[in-house]
Amino acid sequence: MKFKNNIVAIFTVVLFFSCATNPFTGKKTLAFVPNSTLFPTAFSQYSQFLSENKVVTGTKDADMIKRVGQRIAVAAERWLNANGQQGYLKDYKWEYNLVDDKTVNAWCMPGGKIVFYTGILPIAQNETGVAAIMGHEVAHALANHGQQRMSAAYIQAGIGIAGNVLIKDDQTRNIFNQSYGIGSNVGFMLPFSRSHETESDRIGLRLMALAGYNPDEAAELWKRMKANSGGQAPPQFLSTHPSNDTRIANLTKWAPEAKAEARKFGVTDFRPIN
Repeated sequence: MKFKNNIVAIFTVVLFFSCATNPFTGKKTLAFVPNSTLFPTAFSQYSQFLSENKVVTGTKDADMIKRVGQRIAVAAERWLNANGQQGYLKDYKWEYNLVDDKTVNAWCMPGGKIVFYTGILPIAQNETGVAAIMGHEVAHALANHGQQRMSAAYIQAGIGIAGNVLIKDDQTRNIFNQSYGIGSNVGFMLPFSRSHETESDRIGLRLMALAGYNPDEAAELWKRMKANSGGQAPPQFLSTHPSNDTRIANLTKWAPEAKAEARKFGVTDFRPIN
């Protein structure tokens, strides 16, 4: 029992000192792996990905991706500076690339390395749709979601190891391992991931509005995403992402507050950009 209590005490101390407050969410977040370690690894992996895939350059679409990304990043820096967070982005190295791939997806690595696949452009339809996606991806980087996911994975693995050390009976240990894998994913990791997607949706709306893009269009984008999926999606509790209907409802609800935030910075024109 003493050994068990020591593990809990050590884990609690490590957890307490491994948290940081994120300015965009105001929440204490897990930060077991510092960005000084995480970012260089992400940058290297990003460069390798680009070298192994067909990057589209010099086209209207490729230029649009870079233009929208830069506008969103500038909006983020304006917001941070106005909220006393000068220097927050000093280690970020923003990069936006369009990759020739039919996959309907875009993603962001820690530190601001973003990829759009050409397959998502027909659903984005226009620059405002790209801005909705870009705002969401940039938000992942700003909220340090990659860092948090890695930290959560360490916790998940650590608890699993501790359970195997503490449980001496083989049969009980086997039951623990079988139930813990499923239970920790459904009860912890998947909700954790969905919360990140929701945070990025809300932050992304603010960023696109501050960059002058109409945040009302984000919900329209997700209506098109839903139509493209043909309604094929796992139940929300088994997914890394909120359901399309949940996202559409949230984005519709949050669009007015995104406009109100942008108006604080003198942005009042939210015309769709085609």
